[in-house]
Amino acid sequence: MSLEKALITNTVTGTAIPVQFNPEDYTLNREITYAQAAIPGLSAPLLQFVNGNLQTLEMELFVDSWEEHKVGSRVVNAAQSDVRLLTRQVTDLMNIEPSTHAPPVLLFTWGSLSFTCVLSRAGQKFVMFRPDGIPVRARLTVAFSEYRNVELEAKEVKRETADYSKRHVVSQGETLSSIAAREYGDPKLWRVIAIANRLQRARGLEPGLQLRLPRLPYRDPDSGRVIA
Repeated sequence: MSLEKALITNTVTGTAIPVQFNPEDYTLNREITYAQAAIPGLSAPLLQFVNGNLQTLEMELFVDSWEEHKVGSRVVNAAQSDVRLLTRQVTDLMNIEPSTHAPPVLLFTWGSLSFTCVLSRAGQKFVMFRPDGIPVRARLTVAFSEYRNVELEAKEVKRETADYSKRHVVSQGETLSSIAAREYGDPKLWRVIAIANRLQRARGLEPGLQLRLPRLPYRDPDSGRVIA
């Protein structure tokens, strides 16, 4: 049973580059940025979510042009040639594609791992040389950054408008005034609840009725007038 090779596929051209030797390991990183808000009197600052950062995939790839290797039935790297011809296949994935005016979006696949990304960093360390100084072995330290766009984000994240309103179920004998007194500390603010729920009458609330109790100050969506 042949060992499955990891592939780096250029999604713009369709060219698939099999890695010469599968990586010994890889690292997936993900970070989120929070802002700290210092509040006087609190023992620690409050955290506020700012944004998510791109997930990254990092690994080291070994590249060799000294020994003979086979990919399927094809012999490659048999001429003790310049290993930079091989490393360039990977590093060139950072070049700008004429058709898109940007480096290509890639697909790194290996076993169950499938990572849509761009090549964001590539370090080359040459570790073996011919007598004439031509490098024949190298280690590539590469980092791929997750590729995201507006369409992908919209499909995966079903965003909802932030709503800080409360929900209240009317009990027997409750009125808008009594609810406003308990919720806002002022029975005169019953109009806020009436307008927010488009109630035609303020009395005779039916038990079980669900009301939205908006946060103050409240702006009437029809008139634009700010209440309380």
